[in-house]
Amino acid sequence: MKFGDIVTCVASISVIFALIAFPLEMVWFSALGISGMTHCGYIVSLIISLFLSALISGYIFAGKIWEARRESITKIALLWAALVMLFAIIVPAAVADWGLSVKEEYLAMNPGATLSTSEWVTWEYMSLDMFTFLMVCVALVSGFIGLYIGSMLRRPAKS
Repeated sequence: MKFGDIVTCVASISVIFALIAFPLEMVWFSALGISGMTHCGYIVSLIISLFLSALISGYIFAGKIWEARRESITKIALLWAALVMLFAIIVPAAVADWGLSVKEEYLAMNPGATLSTSEWVTWEYMSLDMFTFLMVCVALVSGFIGLYIGSMLRRPAKS
């Protein structure tokens, strides 16, 4: 599989993710809600969206993936995880209440705690690192599994 094919596959995963994420979020928000520390509706829809987008792209690009299966799936999943990592790093800057949310969660776990500004910044960095780590892990796992299953659903004809 050529590098251009890998980039095209990752771009397809991104577009498919963008098209299915919001409808799934609406379904899961209504089913599970938005309140609480875990934000279940968002997390469930995020994981399902990441998996389905990789699954659909695996099905679409099955012919190319079968040329060098393990290597192709690995390269696509790694590039997809790198793209997800970039978005995970950018999201807190784009969401105005990210820092406030981090503080609220910390204070809920540690009532009466007082931290200096430097300590708050360090805690927010750690929270960002945790968010990025989790997003990359979910993208890698769902990417590998989704691409593998998607490519299995559309096996090339034996010649």
